[in-house]
Amino acid sequence: MAKTSEKEVLNFQAETKQLLDLMIHSLYSNKEIFLRELISNASDAIDKLRYEALTKPDLVQEGEEFHIRIDASKSPRQLVISDNGIGMNKSELMENLGTIAHSGTKELLEKMKSAKDEKTSADLIGQFGVGFYSAFMVADEVTVLTRRAGETEAWLWQSKGDGTYSIEPAQKNSHGTTITLKLKPVEPENGIEDYTDFYVISRIVKRYSDFIQYPIKMRHEVEEPVRDKDGKITDKTEKIVKDEVLNSMKPIWVRKPSEVSEEEYTEFYKHIAHDWHDPLLHFSIHAEGILEYHALLFIPSQRPYDLFFATYEPGLRLYAKRVLIMDRCKELLPNYLRFVQGVVDSADLSLNVSREMLQQDRQLSAIRKRIVKKILDELKKLKEKDFDKYLTFWNEFGVVLKEGYGEDYENKDKLAELFLFQTTADKEKLFSLPEIVSRMKTEEDSIYYILGNSRKTLESSPHIEHLVKEGKEVLLLTDPVDDFLMQHLHEYEGKKFVPADRIEAESKETDKDEGESSHKDFLAFLKENLKDFVDEVKISSRLVSSPARLVREGGGMSPQLEKLLKQHGQGIPSLKPSLEINPNHEVIQKAEALLEKDKNSDKVKKLPQLLLGYAYLAEGRELPDPIEFNKALIAIMQDAL
Repeated sequence: MAKTSEKEVLNFQAETKQLLDLMIHSLYSNKEIFLRELISNASDAIDKLRYEALTKPDLVQEGEEFHIRIDASKSPRQLVISDNGIGMNKSELMENLGTIAHSGTKELLEKMKSAKDEKTSADLIGQFGVGFYSAFMVADEVTVLTRRAGETEAWLWQSKGDGTYSIEPAQKNSHGTTITLKLKPVEPENGIEDYTDFYVISRIVKRYSDFIQYPIKMRHEVEEPVRDKDGKITDKTEKIVKDEVLNSMKPIWVRKPSEVSEEEYTEFYKHIAHDWHDPLLHFSIHAEGILEYHALLFIPSQRPYDLFFATYEPGLRLYAKRVLIMDRCKELLPNYLRFVQGVVDSADLSLNVSREMLQQDRQLSAIRKRIVKKILDELKKLKEKDFDKYLTFWNEFGVVLKEGYGEDYENKDKLAELFLFQTTADKEKLFSLPEIVSRMKTEEDSIYYILGNSRKTLESSPHIEHLVKEGKEVLLLTDPVDDFLMQHLHEYEGKKFVPADRIEAESKETDKDEGESSHKDFLAFLKENLKDFVDEVKISSRLVSSPARLVREGGGMSPQLEKLLKQHGQGIPSLKPSLEINPNHEVIQKAEALLEKDKNSDKVKKLPQLLLGYAYLAEGRELPDPIEFNKALIAIMQDAL
């Protein structure tokens, strides 16, 4: 018995309490998933013990059978889920059940509070991976009795989900965890079934947890005919208690795809990914011969909320002879495929392999190479056969895939085939490089692109006016990673990638010289007033409908990269751009006329700052001198009103 005097009553972490409140009062109708979550946790606990026992065999008794047991009672109404896994000590109980040790907790809670429907709320809960707390959707009180393998002391954790929980020493004869739920009344209209009913539990286990590789047992009272002394069936019946195994236990990844239903694949994905959304795509690898292994891989349908957090843990589950040896094996995937979920089970890996050994393991390197090839091939197949579905993938993970072009030289050509781009050819559609190249004229040898913060800004950019007028297609690149991509993506099928804002030679040097000589006073006026901001002021023959633009040697730094560096406090190269003006634009012509008429007027003095500010804003960049720009703008507005 626990000693009451040693009982500690503690408060949940603030975010945990808020999450509990949201779950307890959730209108989510599919409350039966609580059992899937608790069984999944039990399975993970056994996996961890088996792994620790590889180096500490004394943790497990000889011949011990790993299992998960479910027991139900109608009076009092309670459900018990127990396992003989790793168990927890006091500090682990407090860490795992008293707090949510995830980054992004506050963001999750804000999203949940603003969720407009139960599906969105449930999806967010599942995305965050807080399965244990789902027990409070069906239980008024949850009790956890646990003892860590290798330790003698057991602990009892209790909570009614009211903001507090208690922990006290307890007695338990063996390692593992027993969770007891004091069930809420049956309310079918609110999604609460009779979870003391064997057939209800059996159905839920079959639906969600059939693939769990440890037996899920439950005692079941049945009536069977009585046999006489000769073994013949009589008219009498008797009630007996049978201990039934509710799941098939065969690992899903070793079964033939034809033997596995889509629902089974979906539930297995949710089990390993802690994601309540269905996967977008799944595929298997069954390798035999010199290197024998099985792999089952999934592409999620939605991006994990923490995919770009430093704390995000990528990696596939790695098994050796069906024993989990690593929960997140990063060595199996390159970083740009970190969103892929799945398992790899090798018959050739040592059970005692360490992460350091894995980094040097040739077999693992060969498996990784095959997995990457398979993923890219399957994505290409999806793109060709079901473009709408591929578009869903691209909108979620395209920005991550782009990271790979500069990281994976061996597969860069395959990656380039998968990329999709916004272009000036269509306001809605995205196009692949093969499509873009197919529309180019034979004599064209350049694929033009421009980097910026938004499509709207880029479409109206002065840098692409002449290209659009000439009927050339321009790639509109707005992802932050596009800067990195274009540093490596230099050509495709013999066509060079050219930044539209790069300084290029004007069409005719003589025309340029004549143009600049006829506007030399205006150019000199602008250069003198903008000498702190620009290197040169020149006439442009490429501008069509804009009065001015900025040009930088080699294209310079994009607005996104410039903004990113500033946010991280990094220095930005102080290279001054050049300002090009359009002599045919009405604003420039009137400004020139005004300068000739009265070069000392206040209106004339404001023009350089306004032109410079326009050119910066047209690129989506921050103004170099916002105070002077605003003064000039106000002065012009006052004069106009």
